Amino acid sequence: MTIKEVAKLAGVSSAAVSRYLNGGPLSQKKKEQIAKAIEETGYRPNLMAKTMRTGKVRQIGIIVPRIFSESVNQVMDGLAEEFLEKDYLTLLGYSDKRKDRELQYLEMMQSNRVAGIVLMGTTLSEIKRLSLENCTVPLVVTGQKYDGLPCVYHDDRGGVRELTQRMIAKGRKRIAYIGVREDDLAAGLARREGFTEALEGAGMSVDKSLIRIADFDAQSGYLCMQELLEACPDLDGVICATDIIAHGAVNALKRNGRRIPGDVSIAGVGDNWADLIISPTLTTVHLHHRRCGMLAARMLLELIGEEGDEPQNRNGSEETDPKIPVSGISDSKIAEANLSAADLSDASLSDASLSDASLSDANFTDRSSEPGLTGQGASDAHHHIQLGYQIIERESL
Repeated sequence: MTIKEVAKLAGVSSAAVSRYLNGGPLSQKKKEQIAKAIEETGYRPNLMAKTMRTGKVRQIGIIVPRIFSESVNQVMDGLAEEFLEKDYLTLLGYSDKRKDRELQYLEMMQSNRVAGIVLMGTTLSEIKRLSLENCTVPLVVTGQKYDGLPCVYHDDRGGVRELTQRMIAKGRKRIAYIGVREDDLAAGLARREGFTEALEGAGMSVDKSLIRIADFDAQSGYLCMQELLEACPDLDGVICATDIIAHGAVNALKRNGRRIPGDVSIAGVGDNWADLIISPTLTTVHLHHRRCGMLAARMLLELIGEEGDEPQNRNGSEETDPKIPVSGISDSKIAEANLSAADLSDASLSDASLSDASLSDANFTDRSSEPGLTGQGASDAHHHIQLGYQIIERESL
């Protein structure tokens, strides 16, 4: 008896059963349906028995840089759903963006004989690279592209490049950029490169005085925006590396009497839930964080040797990430590829951030069907999957 069989009997999704077993939020009706199905089938996840039968410790270590993050939560949701389906428990290591803690968790999890490790990537030092390459258990990195290691990551450069191109198309001439530290190769370097590529492609010069580096918070975005307004009062556009940074920048623009988008256009990255409740609503790049977690889990399960999990070719040949069409809206959710409507019916709305209400005032462009950068390993199962993005154009542009 599996979770999917329990879900089918209860008439709900596998995600709903996973949430029920983990004490997550569900309607009372669904709780009753699931409880009845479990009672009728006698379903119990017997982890000890499965460990003794297979000889594998059914625990997965997950190392995250921060816990107060919507993107981290969405990746975790995707990971947990897939691992629970295979009866794996998860152990969480919170590094607080400290490299020494990441290394400590890597060592501790290997010592405790976890079946595999998922690392939500941030920065990569030489000692960290060596630790990852010498890891004694299967390991997958999310959110970053680390050569020679299995990774699931996003097209950060392409998303910000197109976002900036759209702002240029609105007639903006003096566009500022608020980024993050570039030792973060995805959120920092790749997104800034996307910004500069768009300017250069339009024949515009890159003015370094219009670039600021912020932390991953709204207060830092506010302070950077204040500096930019003092340095360049006539700026008419701002691209931010994250939506949270953009929220702070929006506040600074308003306090300085700038109309959005009358005087200044602004946009961010992340499709944060708050984008729809600030005024004006924020134009953003939607990254498929929950799907990133699901694919990373499937990749790790394949590396561990679980049968039936084949997100990539075992010989490391090139693959393209499955298409994630923006047009397939069902029950106010994105109908992601390879996920049935039942699988999505209880999926987190924040992962898609596309309710019927938001559709009326937003223009969506999907780039998820473009080829991913995969198959970077040869015959060593070092797979890479690059996920696409969606531009969600709202009032702030």
